[in-house]
Formats: sequence, C-alpha cells, structure tokens
Amino acid sequence: MDDTRWRTSTHSAANGCCVQAAALDDRILVRDSKNPDGPHLSLTRPAWTAFLTEVKTGGRLTTIV
Repeated sequence: MDDTRWRTSTHSAANGCCVQAAALDDRILVRDSKNPDGPHLSLTRPAWTAFLTEVKTGGRLTTIV
C-alpha cells in the first residue's frame, strides 16, 4: 500500500482530527490521519457511497453493504 494516494477532505478541521480515504481497485480505504501507519477500514464502493449519503443527509447508518 506504499503507493496508495490518501486524501483528506477540504472540510477537515485544522486540528488534525480527521479521516483520510483512498481508492484502491474496487475498495475504498479509510484511516485515521493521526495514525497513518495504524489500521484502516476497507469498504466496498457501495458501502462507501451509502456511508457518505447518510453523513451528508444527517441520517443514521443502519446497514453496511
């Protein structure tokens, strides 16, 4: 994963409390920006899309695809 291009949202706080995401083939990887060498989540693209939709609409995520 050394060549993985991690991105931080432009809406992230300047205090470093944010997550980073990276597209890798058919998965989206998510990690804590304060611990870049630590664990990460690996989500399917549909699960990532569902998560973002819920966050943007203020909903409550109840299922993972």
